Amino acid sequence: METYYLILIILLFILAGSDLIVGVSNDAVNFLNSAIGSKVASFKVIMAVAALGVLFGAVFSSGMMEVARKGIMDPHMFTFSEVMIIFLAVMITDVILLDVYNTAGLPTSTTVSIVFELLGASVAMASIKIMHESGASLSEFINSSKALAIITGILLSVIIAFSVGAIIQFLTRLAFSFNFKKRMKYLGAVWGGIALTAMTYFLLIKGAKGASFMTDDVKQWIAANSGLLLLYSFFGWTVLLQMMYWLFRLNILKMIVLIGTFSLAMAFAGNDLVNFIGVPIAGYNSYELFIESGSASPDSFLMEGLAGKVPTPIGFLILAGVVMVITLYTSKKARSVIQTEISLARQEEGDERFKATWVSRVLVRSSINASSGLRKIIPEPIRKSIAKQFEPYKDPDEGKDAPSFDLIRASVNLTVASILIAFGTSLKLPLSTTYVTFMVAMGTSLSDKAWDRESAVFRISGVFAVIGGWFLTAMSAFTVAFVLVYVIFFGGKIALLALVLVTAFVIYRTHIIHKKSKKAKEEEQDGLQTVTDENIAEKTNKGIVRNIEKISEELRRTFRGLEHEDIKELKKAKKEIQKITSRTKYLKDHINVIVDKLKEESVDTAYYFVTTLDYMREMLHSITFIVNPAFDHVDNNHKPLIPGQIEELMMLEKMIGKMIAVVTQSIDNQDFATQEELLAMEQELLDQIRKVNKNQIKRLKNAEVGTKSSILFLNIVNELKNLSLQLVNLYKSQRDFMDFKNGN
Repeated sequence: METYYLILIILLFILAGSDLIVGVSNDAVNFLNSAIGSKVASFKVIMAVAALGVLFGAVFSSGMMEVARKGIMDPHMFTFSEVMIIFLAVMITDVILLDVYNTAGLPTSTTVSIVFELLGASVAMASIKIMHESGASLSEFINSSKALAIITGILLSVIIAFSVGAIIQFLTRLAFSFNFKKRMKYLGAVWGGIALTAMTYFLLIKGAKGASFMTDDVKQWIAANSGLLLLYSFFGWTVLLQMMYWLFRLNILKMIVLIGTFSLAMAFAGNDLVNFIGVPIAGYNSYELFIESGSASPDSFLMEGLAGKVPTPIGFLILAGVVMVITLYTSKKARSVIQTEISLARQEEGDERFKATWVSRVLVRSSINASSGLRKIIPEPIRKSIAKQFEPYKDPDEGKDAPSFDLIRASVNLTVASILIAFGTSLKLPLSTTYVTFMVAMGTSLSDKAWDRESAVFRISGVFAVIGGWFLTAMSAFTVAFVLVYVIFFGGKIALLALVLVTAFVIYRTHIIHKKSKKAKEEEQDGLQTVTDENIAEKTNKGIVRNIEKISEELRRTFRGLEHEDIKELKKAKKEIQKITSRTKYLKDHINVIVDKLKEESVDTAYYFVTTLDYMREMLHSITFIVNPAFDHVDNNHKPLIPGQIEELMMLEKMIGKMIAVVTQSIDNQDFATQEELLAMEQELLDQIRKVNKNQIKRLKNAEVGTKSSILFLNIVNELKNLSLQLVNLYKSQRDFMDFKNGN
């Protein structure tokens, strides 16, 4: 029996290793986004600073481990075998949940996930016990007051972080403006003193409480003299920074951001390490208590020992810190999550990942109306003075490779987030670092007017999508952990083995999905970055040929799918067309990037490129309006098209295929002498379409076909007509483009 439970402990730590990897991939955004978004240093330097912070924070996290042992459940009420089931259910759920979110590139809260997983698993086990023990109530098993305090703290952190971030950023921007370099001469050291004192407060005063290596006397001395330490710290940092600025022209803001990155990385490890290894260590502590009991039965040995203070072995903490550092350097999913937050907080316009919703539209409209009302109340001189501080400023030294936001905002993000997280940690609340850092970043971006009328609806939608994901995390974590406890309890060893295999499969599948998604994104971005005046014609030609050949191939696949009612073929055609459409839309949405890369006198080149792109988009719209209805028709099990209809569609597809062959050959050879031939083929196709439409009307009159198949057929024929017209327009556009490039 002891061997079996030892295997379970080993399994818990294996899951903890996996959880550390997926957890750090998710939470790296918390401490890296400000440094990366402001481009404070090279990526290697930022990662090195963060890695040091993580290692230090791991050692400081010992006190937080109590949350996993007794923060949610009352260990007096559960036996050793029962807590092991709870811990296994929690870890399996956590690994799967976080990995899915990382693959989607969404930052979620590891704190919320672990709290609600513990709550769900504990409630499930309590319900099983209640079924067998009449008279017991759920409140006896769950530490409801502590759980409520944790959940309340997490929810309040959202409002507090956003509000404090917005207010501090507004005041800081008033003091420095966007052209802050001039004012740094006399205000920089003061701001640096405030920021670094706040971080010192966290690192020394609050962080010391959880440090496993500090004696009680040292902690008591620090607590008793905290006021003096803060005062000396402020004056010390201010004087030191001012002296270093005068002597060495030190960039104070860069120093704040790098120290802040270290501080926040330390806060993350100190506060969130419990989310990844707290449960396995609690399992290890349980196993130790069980072994010490001697001959006790695992089904009757109550875990009262978990209620007391149980020190965390420092070796576990250091090992966890090393795993986290390695993950920071190697995780590609971490960079996807970081990009989501940076894109929502960036100062400039650009590609918006999220679509507008009615909620975001209402909020923006309300804000505009409220802003108009405030303008009438605030005196004009004050209004103008404030507006002057928020005037955009483009640093000439940055060029086109400007950061997403400046160092002032980055320093506020880090300072405010560090203070709030440190305060939560000092109260032994597993405050969500994701919630705090994300909402601080959103609050500062709002104050900085990064959400202007061009982007506000999209940014707000993004924020709501992320926050909605947090609530989904809570519900999913509770539900899945609840179910898994029942599965493991009643399914035994076989069920546990099956769950481990499912977990491994999910991680493998999400890895493949993320890899494909990343590759597609890189291909899109590479296409933009490498466009120049000299190669735009070649790149355009290759893209057009590739896309229209693909359109011809998927059109043929669609008609075969309709003929044989093959839903798999139709689904594949739909998926392939969506890929091409997505790539073309990406180019269209980033047309400004391409135009910027062309020379100033290349207006005509840009015009032809845009025109060609528009014709390609129209062709893709036509093929989409063919493929999607065809898929829906077969998927809904409507009556199939009759052989005569299929035969006519195949004939039209062959005619369009010949036209596409002429166009691709002409573009490849840059020889457009085939225009008359192409126009003749187009006319022949249009004549044939008229005949096909007349035949269909005859079928309708003779009641040979059903309503659904008739609507589908006529729709396809009409879109084939549009497709041919746009194909000819594309051909003419490319002909004019080549004539222009050749100086004709």
